[in-house]
Amino acid sequence: MTSTRGEPGDGRPARAGGGARRPRSSAARPPTVEHVLRWLERHGKQRTIAGMARYGIPSEGAYGVTVGELRAFAKGIEPDHDLAQGLWSSGRYEARMLAALVDDPAAVTVGQMNAWADDFDSWAICDTVCFALFDRTPHAWSRVCAWSGARALFKKRAAFALLWGLTVHDRAAPDSAFLACLPLIETGALDDRDLMKKGVDMALRALGKRNETLRRAVVDLAGRLASASSGSQAWIGRSALRELTGRRARRST
Repeated sequence: MTSTRGEPGDGRPARAGGGARRPRSSAARPPTVEHVLRWLERHGKQRTIAGMARYGIPSEGAYGVTVGELRAFAKGIEPDHDLAQGLWSSGRYEARMLAALVDDPAAVTVGQMNAWADDFDSWAICDTVCFALFDRTPHAWSRVCAWSGARALFKKRAAFALLWGLTVHDRAAPDSAFLACLPLIETGALDDRDLMKKGVDMALRALGKRNETLRRAVVDLAGRLASASSGSQAWIGRSALRELTGRRARRST
């Protein structure tokens, strides 16, 4: 993943294009959970674990394998729902990252999505699962609405991370589906927790980049947010205006 302002590793979905993940080249035998965990243990580095704290990622139980190494390893594994479930159940950070990269979106249920969202304990896990897996499932749109009102920080953030992913990966979605989410963004902007504020901001800016119709609607909302009394609303509104209207926005701030 690339970075958003202030959050290394958090940001733009890794792959464009909708639908299920392309099959990967298969090995002679599908890997087991035990095989994957042994691989993680062999490739972990203490310096990687030490760096996680700087990015607000809990390092307890981590192996110390970089995201780049995880993605490269996942490319050699065919989509495997059972393997993903087993990796998630291990509770280990890198195993859960891999679970998002190797699961089969078509096999993911609403129950699984809710259960995993309840387990989210960092922006890194939240965003990776939403960008790499959940936004490709048949249930993605329903979870945007359902989670946007959650109290738990990362489950609520997941609603907006998922919405961002949909702006990139759901090519067939009509503008009306995204326009219907603007009230969720406006309400979400009231949450002044830093990771929520940034999650709402990234969803709003991504929505405005999808096409000109949506850009105009986002700019209209951003203008209202920018003049609001709430600090988080104003910050989000100004951020969207800077990105979506360019110099005019910079002169007005």
